[in-house]
Order: sequence, then structure tokens, then C-alpha cells
Amino acid sequence: MTYLEPRQDVPPGGERELPSRADRTTPENPWPLRMLSENLHAYIARCAPTWVEGQIIELNRRARVTYVTLRDVDAEVSVPVTLFANETAHLDRPLETGMRVVAQLKPDFWAKTGRLSMLGRGIRPVGLGDLLERIERLRRALAEEGLFDAGRKLPLPLLPHRVGLVTGRGSDAEKDVVRNASLRWPAVRFEVREVPVQGAGAVRAVTRALQELDAMPEVDVIVIARGGGSFEDLLAFSDESLLRAVAAATTPVVSAIGHENDQPLLDWVADLRASTPTDAGKRIVPDVAEERAGVARARASLDRAVQLFLEREEAGLAAVRSRPALAQPEDMILLREEDVDRWRTRALAAVDSRTLRELDAVRHLRARVRALSPQETLQRGYAVVQDASGAVVTDAATVRAGDPLGVRLATGELGVRAESVSARRPGERAGPG
Repeated sequence: MTYLEPRQDVPPGGERELPSRADRTTPENPWPLRMLSENLHAYIARCAPTWVEGQIIELNRRARVTYVTLRDVDAEVSVPVTLFANETAHLDRPLETGMRVVAQLKPDFWAKTGRLSMLGRGIRPVGLGDLLERIERLRRALAEEGLFDAGRKLPLPLLPHRVGLVTGRGSDAEKDVVRNASLRWPAVRFEVREVPVQGAGAVRAVTRALQELDAMPEVDVIVIARGGGSFEDLLAFSDESLLRAVAAATTPVVSAIGHENDQPLLDWVADLRASTPTDAGKRIVPDVAEERAGVARARASLDRAVQLFLEREEAGLAAVRSRPALAQPEDMILLREEDVDRWRTRALAAVDSRTLRELDAVRHLRARVRALSPQETLQRGYAVVQDASGAVVTDAATVRAGDPLGVRLATGELGVRAESVSARRPGERAGPG
């Protein structure tokens, strides 16, 4: 242990100069303890009184003073409050444990003992009308933001693989949900989170459980369930932070709070509202008996459809088979055979007739060709005269007397010489001499 030496510059019994501020104190020049208490008392006395809301968790009445402990409605934070008799005398009903109140608190520091306390003034219970008005204002604000719109709600899966359940520890709500869901679909599996569902810390606990289940990919739907209770008991399920967490969840959320008439704001934000935990257990999974009956009905309907189809096809086949083309198919072949024979006969007759006509035409053409051929002309006594070069002589002017000529007859040729040349044309009479 280290001991500080007394200051040598301060005479015994004399007064030393003390620091004016706490941050200027040193081990060599500290404050007296009374100075710290007086400064704290003066500093705290300047704090303005503050209106707060809380829940009474402890209550101790004395003759002239009432000591209460207020706890935050959502968090594990509490402070002691001192109420004098004149502050409680005007109340319509006495304070009780569990009551939610509003009070103006003024911090007070007792310098002699270093004890901090809160002096309460104007304390009054928070009435049902005040709570309803707050909830209504919050409901209108959330509705304007679209958190109640049907378009943003997620559909529940037809058959969830795993159901997340947020409920109280060992509560009847948990049993109702699990029992009814298991009766309808025995293979259903639950991921249960047991949390406080009323009082301080309920909102944070339910929100954490919801976010934890929402982050699990194997959880297909989340049920938030609680049994019935007073209006104050269900206030946690109208808290704005919880409602926004439900709206932000990517997994469908089912609200199953209280009884049929209970309707906290969670019912409006959730993707599905169940009137009771029992109703939630029935709505999150299908009924296996109903599904089997549906499968049986579907199979029967399918069997009937197939049977009707087969009967229609059989009737159609019978109608087709009864037609003459199929009943006596050889008749069709015989008819076609007769048609082929008839067409073949007609074709042969047409070919023969055309051949005869064409043969006659060829004979006629042959006779005409022969009649017009040079040989036929020679046969009638005409001759072809050619000069020495073999050219046909058609003009007497091209021949001179004494020129050798060739004369072609119908049969054979003659070699002659021109004795004379005349310019007489055919049909002219020869001149005298």
C-alpha cells in the first residue's frame, strides 16, 4: 500500500486551495468526499423532471411515503421511486403491483449517504382508453404505410416441411398448435422457441425468436401463438418494433393470439390470422384424411375419364368397322378392277384408232411425196439437162451450139451436143425456118 505524504506547503491547521473541477483533482490535491457529494447533489438538482411510463413491480406503503419500483414495459430496466402521501391521495384507485403508470420523475441525490433516488409526482395509471388510443394511432400509421395490404402478404405453403413456433414456455397454446397440427398431418415437424409472451422483455424475446426462425431455410412457416389474457397482457403483440419485424420477415407468419375476440395489431400485419392457437394448428397443414379422400376422388374421376375415353374409342372403331369399305373390302377392289379393265379397254381402242388414222395419214403423205418427187416427174417423160460441169441447165441462153450436154431420163442418161440454141419460151410457137 502506498501512502501519500502530507503537503509540506500547507501549514498544520491551514486551508489549502482545492481544484474547482473534478478533472483537475490529483492524488496530491484531492477533493474532500463532502465536496463530491455536494457537487453531485447540485448537478442532479439541475436535471429537469421527466415524464416516463413504466410498470409497477414492487410496492411498499408507509405512513407518509410510498416506495415503488418501476420497470420498463419492454426492457429489463427498473428504478426505485419515492412517492409522498400528497401524490397518492388524489388517485381514484390505489396503486397495485403490475399496474402500468405514467409519472414525472425528478432525480434526487442524498449527499450524506450518496444514495440516488427518484421523486415521483403526478403519478396516474395508464387507462384502457389511453392504450386503445395509442394502438389506434399506430394502426392508422401502419395502414398508411401499406403494412396491412393484402398484396404484400405471403401465401402459406401447401405442405410445410418444418413449422416454426414462437410461444410461451409450457403453454397451452403450444400444446394446441402441436396437437391439432399433428392430428391433421402426423409427419409435421416443429421448431419451437419458448419465450416470455407478456411483461417486460416479451417484445424483444418474441422478435429475436422470429428473426432466428426466419433465418432458418428449413422453416417454411412461422406461428406466433399465445393463449387468452387481458388487454394489457396482449399489448406486446401490438408493439411497433415487433410488427415491423413481422412485416420484414421473408417466411410466412401466422398470428394466433388469444381468443376469437382478441385482435392485436399483429393479426393485421401477419400473413394469416388464426382466431385461436387451435385454429392455427388446423390451418398451417392440410388434413391427411381429406387429402387421401381427395386423392381417391381424383383417382376415381381419372378412372371414369379413361373408361369413357375407351368406350368412345371402341364405339368409333365399331362404327368404322361397320362401314362397307371395311366390312367387305374386296368389293372396293372389284370395283377398282372393273374401272381399270374399262379404262384399259378404252385406252387400247383409242390407241388402235389413233394408230390407224396415223397410218392413213402416213400413206397419204407418202403418196404426195412420191407424186412431187423428181423421179416421178422423170417417169412422166420429163428429162433433166446438165452442162459439162454437171449444173442443171434451166436457161437456153447459157448454152451455145456444139456444147456437150448430159440428159438424165427416168432410167439412164444420154450424152448429146447442142445443135442449135433458141430463146423460145414454153408455149410459144416456133418461127418459120
